[in-house]
Amino acid sequence: MTNPEWKSVGNGHLEGPLPVPDLDASKLTVTLSKSLKPIPYPESLVFGSTMTDHMLVASFDPVTGWSAPEIKPYGPFTLDPASSCFQYATNTFEGMKAYIGPDGAPRLFRPEKNMARLARSAERLALPPFNPNALLELIKKLVAIDQRWIPDIEGYSLYIRPTIIGTRSALGVSASDHSLLYVILSPTGPYFRTGPKPISLLAAAENVRSWPGGTGSHKVAGNYSPGFLPQRMAAKQGYDQILWLLRDELEWKVTEAGAMNIFAVIGREDGDIDLITPPLDGTILPGVTRESVLAIAKAHSAGKLTLPGVYSTQRLYPQERAFTIADMDQWLADDILQEMFAVGTAVVLTPIGRVGFQDDVKKPARDLVLPLHEGGMGPVSRAMWQMIVDIQKGRFEWEGWCVRCEE
Repeated sequence: MTNPEWKSVGNGHLEGPLPVPDLDASKLTVTLSKSLKPIPYPESLVFGSTMTDHMLVASFDPVTGWSAPEIKPYGPFTLDPASSCFQYATNTFEGMKAYIGPDGAPRLFRPEKNMARLARSAERLALPPFNPNALLELIKKLVAIDQRWIPDIEGYSLYIRPTIIGTRSALGVSASDHSLLYVILSPTGPYFRTGPKPISLLAAAENVRSWPGGTGSHKVAGNYSPGFLPQRMAAKQGYDQILWLLRDELEWKVTEAGAMNIFAVIGREDGDIDLITPPLDGTILPGVTRESVLAIAKAHSAGKLTLPGVYSTQRLYPQERAFTIADMDQWLADDILQEMFAVGTAVVLTPIGRVGFQDDVKKPARDLVLPLHEGGMGPVSRAMWQMIVDIQKGRFEWEGWCVRCEE
């Protein structure tokens, strides 16, 4: 509720020029679909291509505030062609997942983190604020209504996409004082159909994903489409994803892998492990999975939990610090780079097998080949993946990270 145009005055109300209602979950209306769609075979699912029966919708008007939220059958919107979302990309979104637990109830993984990040992203785009707690309650109800769509198969889940778009219908270059909030659901399987097979990255120096003072630390739509062409170019050269770099004086700093955060597993002389990820310096998206990996590593080293397949006496030292392509090259030469992996909501965790560095588009990329591990994942990445999935599925209770959804 920190948008300067509106501020919270308590009791679920916002204050702008005049006090207006905030998003209120108690005002929800539900219109169920009269014709439910058939559930597809899980193996046929392509990420984000199949939608469930229902969606959640609410709109903001600067005079009347947030409308009563509604869960209704999935369908298209009608928007003015001059809407801010079309003209100036005043769009932000989140990525979450729901899983079926051992008791048959759907669960969300650390959803309050997604709500907080969505609120920060909306503020960054000067969109009207909303009550994150109310939105979370509404998402729980939507998931509970459409829970039949959640595949109860390892590696499968229900992807949740909360979205806020600016709907001010004018071409003036200014913040949108109208918005539409909606949530859609999509059953999904493994993001990479190769399974645990390590992915390849092209570290190209010609394009950057984010820069100091930009929007790289927020989940806004404008961050993603500029990466489509570099991704296509990487694919033509035989790589799965882009490794985004940022020039720092004479060095190329590593930032993210595609739309994922990245980790390096470095062996220490004492037998312990440094787990390194780039710091949140404004150019890195603060991923929920990223934060979870760091917290689990700290908990393992403190003896609060034991990662499967990792000796309880082997400490993991999570570090948020910058590293470069040159560092990676040196780590390989010193034989201490044991693993690299990328994490994110859609993928959970995927190992990295090779990184091609191309500082001159006229020359072919030079590959840095990472150590191979049986089954694709190294011991640390496999342990992290298993621990996170066990928490997400409700098989392991930890710090209240797994939240049940109930109608």
